[in-house]
Order: sequence, then C-alpha cells, then structure tokens
Amino acid sequence: MWPCCWRGTFCHQPRRLNGDSGLAQNGAMNAASISSEIIEPGFALFETAIGMCALAWGPHGLIGVQLPEDNGEAATRARMRRRFPDLPEGEPPESAQRAIAAVQGLLEGTSDHDLSDIVLDMSAVSEFHQRIYAIARRIPPGQTRTYGEIATELGDKGLSRAVGQAMGHNPFAPVVPCHRVLAAGNKPGGFSAGGGALTKLRMLDIEGARPNGMASLF
Repeated sequence: MWPCCWRGTFCHQPRRLNGDSGLAQNGAMNAASISSEIIEPGFALFETAIGMCALAWGPHGLIGVQLPEDNGEAATRARMRRRFPDLPEGEPPESAQRAIAAVQGLLEGTSDHDLSDIVLDMSAVSEFHQRIYAIARRIPPGQTRTYGEIATELGDKGLSRAVGQAMGHNPFAPVVPCHRVLAAGNKPGGFSAGGGALTKLRMLDIEGARPNGMASLF
C-alpha cells in the first residue's frame, strides 16, 4: 500500500530518462522524453524543508504542483483533491520522483538546480500565461525579477498587472518560480501559497536572494 506521502531521498543530480529533452515552451513533452514508462495520472504528497508539498502528473508531464497549505498535510491533500478531483493519490512514476527530488533539494537549499528541465503539461494554461511562465523559468535560483521587467520582455510595460495575475494563478510553483518575481521596487508583492509573502521571502532566503540587499529574516 502506498504511504500517506512520498518520502524519497533527494539526490543532487536527478537522473534523466533516456532522450529527455526537457520542457518545450508550449508545455508539451517531447516524444523522446517519455521513454518506455507507462504513466497513469495521479498525485502524491511529499515532505520538504518548508512543509508538505504535492504534485500531480499525467502522461505528458506534471499537471500541477502545490506548495504547503497553512494547516499541514491534511490541508495540502484536501487542496489537491479539490484541484484534481478525478486523480487518485498514488506512487509517483520515475519522472515525477525526479521532480520531487529536485524540488526537495531546492527548498532544502542543498541544490542550485533551477528545475527548468522538469517537464510541465501546460495544455490547460493560456498561451499568454505560458509566455510569462517561460520567462519566469529562466530566472535562476538566488536571482529575482519584477512584474514590470517581465512585462517589458513581453513587449509592453503596461502588462505588469497581468504578469502579477499570472503569478497569482501559477499552478506549478515552485517549478515555475513565481517566488522570484517581485513587485515594483523589489517589494515582495502577493503570494498565494500558505503563509503568503512570508513564505515567499523564506524561499528567497533559502536560495540566497537578497532583494534590495535586505538581511535575512530567518
């Protein structure tokens, strides 16, 4: 019987499936990356340094990632069941196990792996949000950008509010690292995960990011 949460051990260099080419910008999985693994959709909880996280997977990559809820494991599980009512909780396939290990390492501060090679299925994400998430995924650990800077890269500084809204609806945190995207003046801005902006600042602190040169709060 599958345990209540995944307790896989983090490895500093998660193994790749043969031919894994990472994420296409539209979120589709390259056919070579699925190897011979037969993937049945499901979700699993897993422990991290900041609390109980979760992820859901399908045949074309991860379909959702969840940061900890305020009230612990039961709340995180309930959130996943609301998000993915048709998915069973079960043993993660090898590709999802590698993603879990990478997220654990990032949140432990034992790896600078940027998670950019984790395959995400963005078929349910609008094209505009996919463009924003692709930019966010290029921000390395320990660095930050602002909503305005991402809007400028999109070609219109006036899209800053839309960028902030996309971050607030990010279904893949921290694989899409919305915690590295700040408001004007490098202020934390909002954060929809449990703990709000304090969790965002804690994640940045783990990565060694110091917006505006501020000292660690932790």
